[in-house]
Amino acid sequence: MNLTAVNQSNVCQEYWCPERSVSLSVYVILYVAAAAVSLLTVCGNLLVIISVSHFKQLQTPANILILSLAVCDLLVGVFVMPFHLSWLIESCWISGSVMCSVFNFVTFQATSVSVHTVALIAVDRFLALSSPFLYSEKISPTVICIATLFNWLFSLFYNFTLLYVNGNFADVTCPGECLYIVDEVSSLIDLIVVFLMPCTLIIILYTHVFVIAKKHVTAIRALQVHNRTQSSKNRVSDKSERKAALALGILVFVFLLCLLPYYIFSLTNFLKDDSLSNVINSVLILFYLNSSINPLIYALLYPWFKKSVKIILTLKVLNTDSSLMNVLSLSS
Repeated sequence: MNLTAVNQSNVCQEYWCPERSVSLSVYVILYVAAAAVSLLTVCGNLLVIISVSHFKQLQTPANILILSLAVCDLLVGVFVMPFHLSWLIESCWISGSVMCSVFNFVTFQATSVSVHTVALIAVDRFLALSSPFLYSEKISPTVICIATLFNWLFSLFYNFTLLYVNGNFADVTCPGECLYIVDEVSSLIDLIVVFLMPCTLIIILYTHVFVIAKKHVTAIRALQVHNRTQSSKNRVSDKSERKAALALGILVFVFLLCLLPYYIFSLTNFLKDDSLSNVINSVLILFYLNSSINPLIYALLYPWFKKSVKIILTLKVLNTDSSLMNVLSLSS
């Protein structure tokens, strides 16, 4: 999460919670909508987590990265989205100083982990298509689990150090506000580590992924014309890798689409302009809504997710040996 440098001497001057400016009916509708979005985010990502964790067939390197992303999205749905939406509705922070600290830290942690997880997805797809033999030999679920664990621990260490160890950060408890203060150097470091470096890597690698996928399609068509003896297994494998790259490419594209507006504002220093608070809130909501959108992407693009959700909701997941069920039969 990019940190905005704030002048500490001015943060709490003459601030008060404004009176409610909408009717009671609109007020209730806003809270119902906020609760629905938060609940959708939590339930959708819980289904992803249960699916990949429970069904052995789904525990592939790519799906383990999806699992990590779903955990980030779940944290956003539980600790970030409901409190941020309540803050917008009330025009006032009503959740207390302890929850303010939790809100800030979880926001930073979930953001950095999710961005670096999407970067790992780009690396995974690039290796799978550019070096398939090396990928099948070296990139196992265990390797991805280790990389994912390192990602979480690195982000935890990085955010804790950035926020609390160097003395560059301070929670500021004003009446009705949840603020944070950080110096400009730390803000710039965070922008580079959490946004510029991983997003540049993502764009470069996925550009290569689609170039490679296009070359594979052309080569396979040429081979099929000259050699009709190509094995069905190889064709299915190549098609499967291309479909996986396309599906994850859509996931990455939507993620960047939701992430870029906020960081573009950060890069242009617009976040320091109080007159743009409504625009800032809009881009933040778009960023948080990505956590709600991801499970919908899985439902649309992954037949295994729809099948596993059906098994979970019908409680067949409680059956003995349900973890060994074939949930990929609809995915071929």
